[in-house]
Amino acid sequence: MEGKHYIYGEWTTEGDGVINVINPATGEPLGTVPNGGEAEATRAIEAADAAFPEWSKTTAYHRAELLMKWHDLLLENKQEVAEILTKEMGKPLAEAIGEIEYSAAFISWYAEEGKRVYGRTIPASKEGKRIQVNKQPVGVVASITPWNFPAAMMARKMAPALAAGCTFVAKPAKLTPLTAVKVYELAEQAGFPKGVINLVTGSASKIGKVFTSHPSVRKLTFTGSTEIGKELMKQSSETMLNLSLELGGHAPFIVLDDANIDLAVKGVMASKFRNAGQTCVCGNRIYVQESIVEEFSRKLQEAAGDLKVGNGLDEGVEIGPLVDKDGYEKVEKHVQDAVDKGAKVLVGGDGRTENDAYFYNPTVLLNASSDMLVMNEETFGPVAPIMSFKTDEEAVKLANDTRFGLAAYFFTESMSRGTYIAENLDYGIVGWNDGLPSAAQAPFGGMKESGIGREGGQEGLEAFLETKYISIQL
Repeated sequence: MEGKHYIYGEWTTEGDGVINVINPATGEPLGTVPNGGEAEATRAIEAADAAFPEWSKTTAYHRAELLMKWHDLLLENKQEVAEILTKEMGKPLAEAIGEIEYSAAFISWYAEEGKRVYGRTIPASKEGKRIQVNKQPVGVVASITPWNFPAAMMARKMAPALAAGCTFVAKPAKLTPLTAVKVYELAEQAGFPKGVINLVTGSASKIGKVFTSHPSVRKLTFTGSTEIGKELMKQSSETMLNLSLELGGHAPFIVLDDANIDLAVKGVMASKFRNAGQTCVCGNRIYVQESIVEEFSRKLQEAAGDLKVGNGLDEGVEIGPLVDKDGYEKVEKHVQDAVDKGAKVLVGGDGRTENDAYFYNPTVLLNASSDMLVMNEETFGPVAPIMSFKTDEEAVKLANDTRFGLAAYFFTESMSRGTYIAENLDYGIVGWNDGLPSAAQAPFGGMKESGIGREGGQEGLEAFLETKYISIQL
C-alpha cells in the first residue's frame, strides 16, 4: 500500500525517501508514504493560498454540496477505510467502523452549519451611521493530527474549515498516514477544486516549522500532547498565528454512593477500554465512594476480565495492540509503580509481545493512591486504577488536582449532588452518567494545559472565522 502527498490536485511522492507504516498487531510492514519536509509543506501551503480567494467566495450551499458528496463517499466506503485504519492503528474493526461513522457525522454537521454563518447589524449611537459585523474565513489552515483517531481528527478539523470557506493543508501522524490518504482520495472524488485540500506526509518537526512560520498560514489546528502543543505555540508567536490546540488529558471518573453501579461500570468500560485506553478523554483515575468500592471493583473486574485481546481484524476482539513499544513500556511502568506502592491487581497486570506487536491485558488496580504514576500521568493504555474517597468535596478536590482539564466523568442519581460536582469540575467536557459524551454537534476541548479552543458544535465553526466590524458614516 503506497501513500502519496496530495498537492494542488496531484498525487506526488517527493521527499527524503519513504516512511514505513507498520501493522501494530503483527509487526509487519503495511505500506509506505513519502518522507516530506520543508519543500513539500511549502508547496502545499502555496497551493492552498492560491485557491483561497476563489474558494472563500463560493456560497455556503456549494461548499455544503461538496461536503455531503464527501460524506456519502466516506460512508459508502467505510468498510475499506476502517480496515486500513485497523491495520495501521490496531483498534478493533467495529471501533474503526464507528470512527468512520463519527467522522462522517462531523462532515454532515458542518455542511449544514456552514449555511448559518451570520453577521449582524448593531444600532448606531447617532443618526446617519450604520454598524455592521461580518464573519469571514480566517484563511489558509494547517492541521496536524494524531495517530489514535486518524480519520475522526482529520474530519473534525477539515469539515468546519472547508464549510467556513478556508483552504486546508493536513499533516497526518507518521504512524497512521494511510487512513488520511484514503480519506483524501474520497474527498478528491467528491470534487473539491485544486488547492482547496492538500495533504503532506513526513517529518513532523520540519513540516510543523513551516506551518508555524509561513506567512500565508493564518491558522494552525493541532491535536496531540501538551508538550508538543506548547512548542507549536512558541513557534507560532512570531506570526501571531491563530491556534486551536486539543492537548493531553488525565480524566477523573467519579462514582458516588447513590450511583447506579451497573451503569457506572458500563461507563468505565466504554470510556477506559475503548481503543485500548489510547484516547485523550478516557477515564484515567477512578474515584469510588468508600461504601461501594468493594461492589464496584468486583463488577469492574468481571467486566474487564471478559474482554478479548488480539488483532483488531479478528472476530470478537475488543482490545487491540498498543501502538508501539514505547506505549507498551509506559503501561508496564505505570502498573509496576502502582504495585510497588501498594496497589492490588484484580485482573490483568501483564502483557505479551509477538514479533514487534505489543498487547497489554485489560487491568484493574485496587487501592490506588495519589503518589502513583498512574494517578498523575496519562497512561494511554487499558489500565483502570481505583481509589476510594469519603465526601463529594474530596472527590472534586482529587479530580481537579492536575494540570489537565480536558474531560471528566461522574455518576450519581442525585440532581443536587450532580449539579455541585458538574459546576465545580475544572474540565471542558463533563459526562454525567455518560462515559461517551463526544458528539459532532457539541463543543470538544479542554481547560488549563489541555488546550485552547473547541472543536465540534457551533464553536468548532467559529474557530475558522474572523469577525470584522464595519462602521459606516452615511
